[in-house]
Amino acid sequence: ALHEGHIISAQELTAVLQPAFTQNSKNLILFLQDTLSIDDFTYLSESYGNKNPFQNQVNKLFINLLQEILQSSPSSLVLPAVDCKATRNLLSFLQESGHWKLTNITNLDVSQLEVNTSKPNLLVVQLQPLPSQFTEFVKLYIFLYIDKIIGRLTMDLQERGIHFSVIYTAMRPSRISRRTDVMWELRRQLMATEEEDSLSYPPLTVTTGNDTCILFYAGNFSLKANNSVSIDLTNATFVTRNADTSSSECSSINTTLSLKYANPVNGISSLEIRFLMSNKFYGASARNWSTLDSVEIVQDGEKFAKFNVSVISAPAEYSFHCQLVGTSNVYPARLIPSNNEAKNWDVFISTLQIQGFNIENNQFSYASDCTGFFTPGIWMGLVTSIILLWILTYGIHMIMQLTTNSRFDDPKGPALSVPQTE
Repeated sequence: ALHEGHIISAQELTAVLQPAFTQNSKNLILFLQDTLSIDDFTYLSESYGNKNPFQNQVNKLFINLLQEILQSSPSSLVLPAVDCKATRNLLSFLQESGHWKLTNITNLDVSQLEVNTSKPNLLVVQLQPLPSQFTEFVKLYIFLYIDKIIGRLTMDLQERGIHFSVIYTAMRPSRISRRTDVMWELRRQLMATEEEDSLSYPPLTVTTGNDTCILFYAGNFSLKANNSVSIDLTNATFVTRNADTSSSECSSINTTLSLKYANPVNGISSLEIRFLMSNKFYGASARNWSTLDSVEIVQDGEKFAKFNVSVISAPAEYSFHCQLVGTSNVYPARLIPSNNEAKNWDVFISTLQIQGFNIENNQFSYASDCTGFFTPGIWMGLVTSIILLWILTYGIHMIMQLTTNSRFDDPKGPALSVPQTE
């Protein structure tokens, strides 16, 4: 029994998941999403009438799929709110809690999925992310697609007679409730807590011996090929750690971060992404600067795309941080296509932080941000203030030029005559 507003802690989550580990057939399916809240199940359905967000329109057998699964299961549990720290470490906790055979499902053709029931299996399905910039209408159809994946996998296993448990959760909530009666003095503290919680996983590290030579972090790391195939590499890079970094190279002058992915999506057997960085001395500033020179994408070992990079540089002792990096013209730091193949790719990286030199204590150094001190808003404020100050100065100057008459008319005497020269 949960009272309203209660948030399940990591210790409580461990306790409620114990039955899934002690059952006879230890087969566990983890559907992992980037963001999800209990409100998503009701808000979207209320916004779009009778269109239930988890109503599979492809196969009518999957109508109200999640409700049917919950009702038909021997036992079920719905947790409206779980601590973010608990869900972030859920996958690592599951791996430590038993001798699971871990299988990451990237190919949605589950008919070819082989499950050895003689051993406990942990099937991890990375679901399509829901970026905040998507409209609610687009999110609705993404949920329909997610419903199709859940239905296809669960129904296939049921037809094979394989018993299993399912966990459907996310790394962080998609909707954060805000109380309107919170004191204004606490606003900065709450904002600081939210910013701290936004770092949902540790950065990717590349080591040479016992020393860390590359640190890489991104809140969202996504690609799109030919304006049609979306590839989200966030979870594979930072959560499940499926990216192969063995081809990365480190030195005091040039550093290359190589990320290799096997079968990231259907139709692409291999994908390699390289970040090429250099450390050079610049006489104008009398110091060394670290620069991200280019980004390369190699698809299936044949198709080579290269991007030149703008504005991504920092003092060699610092890391580099930027809120938005990608191929769009509106991003502060851009990836500019350098060959024809690069024009077929769209890259989106949010909350990027990278460092390839002078790493100490396995932590990022002070971050040099891509947004300068004088932002467009500050410049507009300065220009407006200067214009108003000039108008005020001109007005005061004109008022100071006003003089009073030195002579006045006498009604009893002759009229005052003022020469034109005066």
